[in-house]
Amino acid sequence: MTEENNANSTSAKKTPAKKKEKPPAIEDKPFTEFMEEHFTPSLKDAFAKQGIEEIELALQKDKIPVLGLENNPECWQLQGKWCDRTFAIYFLEEDIKGQKAFTCTANSKKPSTLESFMIDERRVNLDLLVLYTLQRLNGQKWLSRN
Repeated sequence: MTEENNANSTSAKKTPAKKKEKPPAIEDKPFTEFMEEHFTPSLKDAFAKQGIEEIELALQKDKIPVLGLENNPECWQLQGKWCDRTFAIYFLEEDIKGQKAFTCTANSKKPSTLESFMIDERRVNLDLLVLYTLQRLNGQKWLSRN
């Protein structure tokens, strides 16, 4: 081997191949971007598959409307409404992996109980958020008769 060939092969070995950068997971996007661009549309699609087409979903920052919590600070909440049913998922931190809570009510009543939501999950992703929301509403027998 000539010195020139040897030098070329050595420099080729030293140059690491460029790794393709994986795009960040959608769950790592800023909270409101994830909620508006991914979670809300995915949840709306999941409701459509359950035969619920006329659902209103709204992300807003507001106080939790449960008696005794009026003085707590505002938090992000995804509110859903259809027929005479309403539910809300509260994100107590501006983070999908942070503490979450849930309320539901029917007949335009104010919710009376705040329940924890997804407290045992170590990882939180889009699919799990949608699944747990549907499971919780199905537990009320709002999606199907068990």
